[in-house]
Amino acid sequence: MDYDTVSGPELGHGLRAISINLLCRDVAAEVAFLTAVFGMTAHQAGKDFAILQHAGQVLQLHSDGAFSGHPLIGLLPEAGARGAGVEIRLHEADPDLAATLAEGAGGMVLQAPTDKKGHALREAVILSPAGYAFVPSWRI
Repeated sequence: MDYDTVSGPELGHGLRAISINLLCRDVAAEVAFLTAVFGMTAHQAGKDFAILQHAGQVLQLHSDGAFSGHPLIGLLPEAGARGAGVEIRLHEADPDLAATLAEGAGGMVLQAPTDKKGHALREAVILSPAGYAFVPSWRI
């Protein structure tokens, strides 16, 4: 599928299993953060929508305005972080590099890169500008 030209219906019909869609106050800021910090590839990045890829997986971003008729919109906080209680794990993403880049790109490192021996992973917890917790991890 060509994510730079795919239509909405074609994308919708092509998604399988589980997909993630994040609602953002500022799609452009979130795209800039995710591409700078985690090296994601952005497609069709605009004011209200973007498709991103990490290790072959698709992540969608929609602006709050694009979701004005959605039942979730009334539950979103007016300010502050979003996504409390949800981790978006980015396997095959360098936690040390991501932590180094995060704050300069508008994010916040909640947990510095740490070896988690129980899972044999080195990981960090990084809050994006929209307040979503991304966990880049490497195998150790």
